[in-house]
Formats: sequence, structure tokens, C-alpha cells
Amino acid sequence: MNKSITINYTELAHYNELDEHHRTLIGRAYEISRQAYAPYSDFRVGAVVELHNGEIIAGNNQENIAYPSGLCAERVALYFTGANFPNEAIKNLVVVAVGDLVGADDCISPCGSCRQVIAESERRQSSPIRITLVSQSGRTFIFEKISDLLLFPFGI
Repeated sequence: MNKSITINYTELAHYNELDEHHRTLIGRAYEISRQAYAPYSDFRVGAVVELHNGEIIAGNNQENIAYPSGLCAERVALYFTGANFPNEAIKNLVVVAVGDLVGADDCISPCGSCRQVIAESERRQSSPIRITLVSQSGRTFIFEKISDLLLFPFGI
């Protein structure tokens, strides 16, 4: 049996096309990215989680000399959220990065482990999470749910 999967996303030339609220979330993600602990890659990632109650949680990547003991910004923010706000649903996840690992226009996209954690967060709250990914040049990708980034999550 042949099947096909279609993903939907919005691509903007620059995040300035978004409303002020989303630009503020992106600005906060850039702020927290500057505080990342990234002495090995010098690639600084910031993630912001917005809860439905309006609370904003920020996280950044935390590297470790004993690779792969570090943790991505997305998981730092999501795990903090789960530990401290277990009954609050996540509305938005915004991810930005600064560094030479990817080109300025390239999409900054969560790794496979982070995608699975986002999928588990959606499953946990029984509702989708909007994911906004911003390249270093400002090019922006918006996904309305993790299944548009992770086609076959564990536990499907």
C-alpha cells in the first residue's frame, strides 16, 4: 500500500513580517542565546516556550566537554517547563541560533531528539505546539505542529 505525507508550513522572508508579540518572543530567544554555554562549537541557540497562561520560559544550549552530555536549547526550555509548569499547555516554541555551523539563510531546525521531546510534549498536553524557527538572516519557518517536522515519532 502506497501512502504519502504532506507537510504544511509558512515561510517568511523575515520575522519582521510577524506581529509584535511574536517578534518579542524571537527577541527574547536571541537574548537567551547570547547566554548559551557553547565553548566547543561557538554555536549559540536560544529557545523560548510560551505557555497558554502567558508565562514565558527561556532556554539555551549547554555544551559539555564529555560530548554528548550537553543539552539543546529546546530540551532545556521544554524540560524546565514540564518540571515547573506540568499542568500548563505550551502554545509556542521559538528557536533561533547564531554561529558558523549553518549558513545565514539556512533553517535552524531542532535535532531528532528535540523533535521527539516536542512530540511527547504535544502528546502530554493533547494539543499541538506552534514551532517558529528563525534563520540567522531572519528568514522564518512556522510549523503548526511537530508532525510537520517529525513524520513518524516514537510511539506512533
